[in-house]
Amino acid sequence: MTEQTQSPLTSESDVAKMLGIEPGSGRGRRWKRRVVLILLILAVVVAALIVWGRMTQKSSAIQFITQEVRRGELAVTVTATGTLQPTNEVEVGSELSGIVKSVEVDYNDQVKVGQALARLDTSKLEAQVTQAQATLESATAKVLQTQATVKETHSKLLQFQKVRELSGGKVPSQAELDAAEAAFERAKADEASARASVSQARASLTATQTDLSKTVIRSPINGIVLSRSVEPGQTVAASLQAPVLFTLAEDLTKMELHVDVDEADVGQVKAGQEAAFSVDAYANRTFQARITQTRYGAQTVDNVVTYETVLKVDNSDLSLRPGMTATADILVQKVENAILVPNAALRFVPPASEAKQSSGGLVGMLLPRPPRRSDANRRENGGSGGKGQNVWVLKEGQPVSVRVVIGATNGTVSEVLQGDLQPGMAVAVDFVSGGR
Repeated sequence: MTEQTQSPLTSESDVAKMLGIEPGSGRGRRWKRRVVLILLILAVVVAALIVWGRMTQKSSAIQFITQEVRRGELAVTVTATGTLQPTNEVEVGSELSGIVKSVEVDYNDQVKVGQALARLDTSKLEAQVTQAQATLESATAKVLQTQATVKETHSKLLQFQKVRELSGGKVPSQAELDAAEAAFERAKADEASARASVSQARASLTATQTDLSKTVIRSPINGIVLSRSVEPGQTVAASLQAPVLFTLAEDLTKMELHVDVDEADVGQVKAGQEAAFSVDAYANRTFQARITQTRYGAQTVDNVVTYETVLKVDNSDLSLRPGMTATADILVQKVENAILVPNAALRFVPPASEAKQSSGGLVGMLLPRPPRRSDANRRENGGSGGKGQNVWVLKEGQPVSVRVVIGATNGTVSEVLQGDLQPGMAVAVDFVSGGR
């Protein structure tokens, strides 16, 4: 009994001595109450933290969202946009200036080679043709005149030569003989000049007649009229460049689709590949096409480099029209019977385990540590390293990583080349927790 009663007194005196307070004083009792109060407050705080931690752990139970690995066909496509164009489009103009007398065709008319499209007024050209014909006739008459002169001077020269021969060279004089020879040569030169004038007049007449024939503007191809930019009575002025009066398309049953392929995708695009495209005019219809050419010349617009690619299109029903904007999906790779994993599974990284999160105990709850560098790196690279990537399958409700090597992808699913994944297995793509 004595030891039991002295022990608290001793402890009280020791505490009083440590605090510099005399035992039994009023000041000592006040300090004693404060110490007891502080200890009670700490006990309540610790109990509240423990209860809060347990409730948080219960509310943060993680549920994983999964998708199945499947086996199927993988089609890899490249998307590009462009416009439809005729296989052969011809702009028809006029080489001559003049007033349009008549227009023979209208929009969408079918035309044949040589068919008249428009006619110009020919009054001036007809007068020029008449003038050229008169010039030719005058030149022809000049030729006849020079021919007569040649004949005359030749006869006179022969006469002088015969007389000189009979007179033994006495008459005519040498000067007279030379003059006769010169006259003959001049007559022949005049004849040659007259003949050249005839050729010149004939060429001038031909040129004028050609211009007259060009007053009728004719179709150079079999096709359809896409546009016309001329009306009767309009004046056509042809100077350095012929004005375009009509635009013709040769055959709209066969068209071309010109699309711009991005430089990042052009390495996969080759001649002979199939494509499917759509236009706004037929929202629920898909048209088929085939690549015929990928051009090497680059086009740069707003610092974006593209390469023009030409696709052949069958337009037998004439549904498609030149100038339509089309969006084409070019099939660049097709994989049969492939194991396919969702791309979301390749990007998924599971949250850190609860044990690691609570490893700091009460201090860890009050002062949570920053994320470790290895965890941050793992989240940045999506859990992949080297050539492979990690996907997560659920075993007994917990995610387990599986290393896989990925091949072709279409942006939604990817081909699994290597890895312990089988069709039907569920892979995690996301998670939901109570605190989320």
